[in-house]
Amino acid sequence: MSGIYIHIPFCKQACYYCNFHFSTSMSQKDAMVAAIIREIGLQQHYLGKDTVHTVYFGGGTPSLLAKADIDAIMQQLHRFFTIAPDAEITLEANPDDLSMEKLQELKASGVNRLSIGVESFHEADLQWMNRAHNSQQAMDCITNAQAAGFQNITIDLIYGGPGLSDEGWAFNVQQAIRLGVPHLSCYALTVEPGTALDTFIRKKKMEAVDPEKAARHFEMLMQWVEAAGYEHYEISNFALPGWHSRHNSSYWKGLPYLGLGPSAHSFNGHSRQWNIANNALYIKSIEKGEVPFEIETLTAEMQFNEYIMTSLRTSAGCDMGWVEERFGADLAHQLRAHSQAFIGKGWMEQVDTFLRLTPAGRLFADGIASDLFI
Repeated sequence: MSGIYIHIPFCKQACYYCNFHFSTSMSQKDAMVAAIIREIGLQQHYLGKDTVHTVYFGGGTPSLLAKADIDAIMQQLHRFFTIAPDAEITLEANPDDLSMEKLQELKASGVNRLSIGVESFHEADLQWMNRAHNSQQAMDCITNAQAAGFQNITIDLIYGGPGLSDEGWAFNVQQAIRLGVPHLSCYALTVEPGTALDTFIRKKKMEAVDPEKAARHFEMLMQWVEAAGYEHYEISNFALPGWHSRHNSSYWKGLPYLGLGPSAHSFNGHSRQWNIANNALYIKSIEKGEVPFEIETLTAEMQFNEYIMTSLRTSAGCDMGWVEERFGADLAHQLRAHSQAFIGKGWMEQVDTFLRLTPAGRLFADGIASDLFI
């Protein structure tokens, strides 16, 4: 069981908080699509004979692609890989791109899951973020997608941002629930070095992020979505029963995946590799029949640490039986011993053979995981 990620590195405009790899110029779009199609052939053996159960168009803004582009990529994937008949095919989209015509085209291309970058239903938030859509489009895109027959929808929401009050955050979450969105991905605003947001805060043109407010918003979020019947199955992800993200869940379970396009990462269980984050150099290299990537072979210690990081982010937690089987009894014993301090604080609990974070512990997930690393 494997997945394929396709990075589409184009956006209409740069969001002030974003540090992903993208370009606001579409001049290389056709050459990029052609390169990705060729890379599929060059990487045809990476996943062995595994059946591909998920395909994810990420970015950037994949909804900027034309139907012909998506169809050509999907045809090439079917040519070189065995795609499961019930595969989850996700496409990230911006609300302003999702006209009824576009939605019908996506459905005809085989896309069956939409990941929509709503971020907020407040006009003021969208303006300071420099998003390309407005608050009305944020709502309309969801109802339009539902009318077009898309049931599997997730939206992104950002909390803890400047100017976002507790009441404003409550409105965002309740609006998503009211609209019947079955999956929510909610992220605390992070100030990444080198972004416009970082510059604005350093020059005091925008208020700094308040960690206490972000923590409060996260605690409020957990209460609201649980009351609405959502399962908190990963630190940042909430879903009604039956609507978990199959693609992202494969990352957290450590399953193999192939990344296509500039800056895309791949993982086969033993090594991780990532393509060059430069559109022109990526295209030039692929045209020569070479995939431009760096590779890192994962030691047993690195694999253990990655498992701790990813498993503790999930509601299932860390399977101590699997740790002992995979890494040995001594390491499993060490992990149990080190986790006792967090269990004593009420941040972790042991249920059968699983160690998992409590709701209080989810506030400190990254720190707890790093303390348990070897």
